[in-house]
Amino acid sequence: MTYYQLSLITYICTMELFFSFIIPVYNRPQEIKELLESMVAMQYGDPYEIVIVEDGSTETAVDIVEEYADIATISYYQKPNTGPGDSRNYGMKRALGNYYIILDSDVILPGNYLTEVNQFLKTHYVHCFGGPDGAHQDFSKLQKAISYSMTSYLTTGGIRGRAKTIGKFQPRSFNMGLSKEAFEASKGFGRIHPGEDPDLTIRLWGLGYETAFIPDAIVFHKRRISWRKFYIQVNKFGLVRPILNKWHPQTAKLTYWFPLVFMISVIFAILGMLFGYWHGMALIGSYFMLIFFGASIHYKDVTIGLRSVLAVFIQFYGYGRGFLTSYYYIHILKKEPEETFNTLFF
Repeated sequence: MTYYQLSLITYICTMELFFSFIIPVYNRPQEIKELLESMVAMQYGDPYEIVIVEDGSTETAVDIVEEYADIATISYYQKPNTGPGDSRNYGMKRALGNYYIILDSDVILPGNYLTEVNQFLKTHYVHCFGGPDGAHQDFSKLQKAISYSMTSYLTTGGIRGRAKTIGKFQPRSFNMGLSKEAFEASKGFGRIHPGEDPDLTIRLWGLGYETAFIPDAIVFHKRRISWRKFYIQVNKFGLVRPILNKWHPQTAKLTYWFPLVFMISVIFAILGMLFGYWHGMALIGSYFMLIFFGASIHYKDVTIGLRSVLAVFIQFYGYGRGFLTSYYYIHILKKEPEETFNTLFF
């Protein structure tokens, strides 16, 4: 242990909160550079630690980390590929802080991020929190459209809850806080991915820990950078949900069926048109017009509005198809998740 680490430990012992950022990365050095740039620019006076865990990358961020070693407290680890959940656990076990902030490598932090987190926890302390995500003004039109699809109240963006939902919000690991106590009690993330974050949240609830949403702790989240990658991501989200419902049946909600029900409604609306019934398609068309105008007004760009319509359709189709497939195998045929969908487990 270095002299600087010993000094930090002495500092931690005198502080109520000391934050360690936990960031797994896999072959994305440029993203780490952008994230670190935003972190060192934050307006936050107290020390904090950055823990970067290289999850079996062949294109490492070691050169990027060295660039910031003199201006930030960074712990950097390289290990074999075991998935993001296990990599976060790996980082938390080695972190110096007593409160961990878990980020994806493809986010950028605004200057007030850590100040907002610190102020909230000092007045409404919880052992686990989550914050919102949005699109930075410099993001591409595709990234903004996907961000709108994933975060808007017109889609499924409001399902996980918002402010004043202490104890009910399910944080996501691109912007999630976890106390050292809660991590040690829960043993951290499981082997499934995606879905490791709601699984952890539900297990924390079972242990008596509360979660909260911090509305001002926003991150700028790039998400997927192609339509194909976006489809793969939302399809996996759909595959995971019936598995989580099997593990934690007390948390199953009708809202998780919404994308599948919507896509079935689209099919029936198209069939209805063949027989002269336009009412269904008119309703669906009106919904997509709301998406178009909502995104166009939000970003002041009609081309983003058009892309947002496509993003919502891909989101619902990909998730709905994955949900139906997984539900059939897991809940109808009673198959074991790890055997049937082994690519979702590390």
